[in-house]
Amino acid sequence: MVTRFVVEHLNHLGIVAEVCREIGVAEWLDQQEPGNRQQVSVGTATVALVLNGLGFSNRRLYLVPQFFADKPIEHLLGPGIMAEDLNDDCLGRTLDWLYDQDVTRLFAGLALRARRAFDLEVGRLHADTTSFSVHGQYASDGPDADIEREEDEEEDKEDDEGEPAVIAVTYGYSRDHRDDLKQWMLALVTSGEGVPQFLQPLDGNASDKRALLAAVTELTQQLQESGEAPGVYVADSGLYSAENMARLNQAGVQWVSRVPETSTAAQAIIQERLARRDFSSSDTVGTVDVPKTWQSSSDGTRHWWSRQQPALAQGPERWIVVRTQEGEERARATLQRQAEREQTTWEKQLWHLGNQTFACQPDAAAALAKTCQRLPVWFQVQSNVTSHPTYPTPGRPRKDAPSAATQVWQIRATLERDPLALEREALRRAAYIVGTNLLDPAAWPDETVLGCYHEQSVIERGFAFLKDPQFLASSVFVKRPERIMALAFVMTLCLLVYKLAEVRIRQRLAETGQTVPDQVRKPTARPTLRWLFQCFEGIDLLHITQPDGSRSSQTLRLEKVHRLVLHLLGPAYENCYCAFQESAE
Repeated sequence: MVTRFVVEHLNHLGIVAEVCREIGVAEWLDQQEPGNRQQVSVGTATVALVLNGLGFSNRRLYLVPQFFADKPIEHLLGPGIMAEDLNDDCLGRTLDWLYDQDVTRLFAGLALRARRAFDLEVGRLHADTTSFSVHGQYASDGPDADIEREEDEEEDKEDDEGEPAVIAVTYGYSRDHRDDLKQWMLALVTSGEGVPQFLQPLDGNASDKRALLAAVTELTQQLQESGEAPGVYVADSGLYSAENMARLNQAGVQWVSRVPETSTAAQAIIQERLARRDFSSSDTVGTVDVPKTWQSSSDGTRHWWSRQQPALAQGPERWIVVRTQEGEERARATLQRQAEREQTTWEKQLWHLGNQTFACQPDAAAALAKTCQRLPVWFQVQSNVTSHPTYPTPGRPRKDAPSAATQVWQIRATLERDPLALEREALRRAAYIVGTNLLDPAAWPDETVLGCYHEQSVIERGFAFLKDPQFLASSVFVKRPERIMALAFVMTLCLLVYKLAEVRIRQRLAETGQTVPDQVRKPTARPTLRWLFQCFEGIDLLHITQPDGSRSSQTLRLEKVHRLVLHLLGPAYENCYCAFQESAE
């Protein structure tokens, strides 16, 4: 008998598995179904799905056993688990169970455990929605589809104790710019660090105003039930409406939201400030003249002013009009391209108009006015009307034919751009309004409110993570909407695990004053977890079986940066990698 060597690829999966253990994913899910007799429990199978999703291997669900074939599966999931146990039947039953248990309720329980285990705060909460395009029919497109959906909704309302409502995979406004594909949507609320706290799968054509209001209301109730005080909710203009703000104000919810420009009051207040820009009494910040009524950031790139709006139907609010140098430059470039395209179109229309004849000068002027009804304000038309005789027959007229000639009128028009009008429109487009019901500027200065709003990018980065081609989202090829809802739970759970580890590493690097090398070997205290995962590639477990039957294991290629990351995460993470005798390598 000879010595036997087996190598298993641990890589970064030990970190993922330990985060799942720390918040008790498998344990808590199994508690929801104590009588489940599946060979691999639903909690363990869910953790396996998270490991597959954060393995960034872009494998479909039926290939999960292949993913775990060369991994230390018992070390990650527990003794007795084999790769072939995680087949499509096992994972399919797990997805069905997750749907039956209501994915929103399940995620609320795990988010609570995560907040307690990782000491997370909910002082700022960011809410938004996004869409995921799918291929396939998913539902009948016939005339009876809407009727059947309405009947199903009525049954759901009548039977509140029944199964959770099934989302409708259908056409809607696509954030992916794939209007040709059906889609489903996801409402998400994250903490200020980007850690998910709430999820709700939605119909493909769901309204942002309804979905975001429901998300904020439900998460507020969950936090109150757990004895936590919700902080300030931050959202884009999808949340803002008079009805929504009135309900949030009545519920005592603090919020910061962008005010949509479709509001008459919003349009009026922006036009007022732009019309009253007095550059003769202005200060200079960099190369930009800023009226003294505007406040500026320390670097001079952002300018704002605020006003109390006490007469709104939903209650008093504070509106902050904001403009930035970057936004103004972007608006000018966009408007310039638009003006170039539109100038070509309008010049063609004026050319065709110039080839028409009119019986009198008023008719020609009326035709020009009608043509220019929708002319953009940044164009100016210079025109003149000329008359000339015309004859009833073609060819050169006879000498005795002048009396048969009739006088006709034609327009000669040229189009020019108005630089001042273009600049006014660019400034109008670049300006936007941030509204809030935090009325006390001493407690909540304008700059603090704007900081809250601009941190909304954390949830956008979360959506980008979920849509990464190497992530689980590319595996949404299940046939039933119920399983799409369950996959939405798994995807958001992956984001939760990812952000928890990233936030802890960054916090402890800041506390200890340490750094890790980034992609170009420069020290950083804010590394992304994706980069650290790449650093862990090549970490293997070597199992050695001697001829006498004795066994030993070693962790290969564990270096200084790996030890630092594991030390920052905690003893359990160090034990996951360092419990084995290491080789000299």
